[in-house]
Amino acid sequence: MKSTNKNLNSSFNWFSKLNWKQSSKNTAWCLLGCVIGDFGTILWFQTYSPGTVTLTVMSIAAVNGIFTSIALESFILSRQMAFLIAFKTAVGMSLVSMISMEAAMNLVDYFLVGEARLIWWAIPPMLLAGFITPLPYNYWRLEKMGKACH
Repeated sequence: MKSTNKNLNSSFNWFSKLNWKQSSKNTAWCLLGCVIGDFGTILWFQTYSPGTVTLTVMSIAAVNGIFTSIALESFILSRQMAFLIAFKTAVGMSLVSMISMEAAMNLVDYFLVGEARLIWWAIPPMLLAGFITPLPYNYWRLEKMGKACH
């Protein structure tokens, strides 16, 4: 866990290039983890059970995305700390990001495609929404509290 040792009573700055860079890195790792579980689940249903209700597929995909993101972040953090602490850190610091990321990606998929389905032209907007949505929260958390996951 990196910390900028910010004072919680200090003024807030939305213009720190260093914190935007670190927040973007943190968000990208989170997105990678979410995409593995989310897209993998959607692809599985798309291939093996195409008639499954969209809400069911998106719900399972979101849960799997959160699980894989926690697993990836726990693995990355375990190189810096004990695994149990890494796991607790990944869950505690990233859950808001992961939930918002999953919601954004699945909503974009639904609005563009009309169902939980991976289509090549819908993937870039899904990824963009999944990255942009939690980024301000991740920046705020780093800037205001000095907390980041990686």
